[in-house]
Amino acid sequence: MEITFSLEEIQNVAELIVAAKPNKVLLFNGEMGAGKTTFIKQLCKTLGVTGATSSPTFSLVNEYETTDNQIVYHFDFYRLKKETEALDMGIDDYLYSGHWCFIEWAENIANLLPEKYSTITIEVLPDNKRLLKLN
Repeated sequence: MEITFSLEEIQNVAELIVAAKPNKVLLFNGEMGAGKTTFIKQLCKTLGVTGATSSPTFSLVNEYETTDNQIVYHFDFYRLKKETEALDMGIDDYLYSGHWCFIEWAENIANLLPEKYSTITIEVLPDNKRLLKLN
């Protein structure tokens, strides 16, 4: 699935992604500033998270709960130096929990990823638009 969108259309795009039923382990790729965290915030809202969401750059993981008691984990592994840091925080427990796992900078834990996951790549286009690819 490929979608070109502007920030004003982000809610509709998030709804399309949820409706596409991707794997619950969802990797987000894109350059710094492409809008990965912004899109994850909208996905959380679409799934029913009502509380504040933010980037877990320093904490590595944030946990959110939806209105229907689903758990959403949001990871940011940008600052990770070694995969063992993710193992030390119990990454396997998260990835195999059956809950939503949104992962930014997943290339830093490439050897720890489960066999099945989906990938969203966000590319910056001219005129402040984004190209989103779901695989």
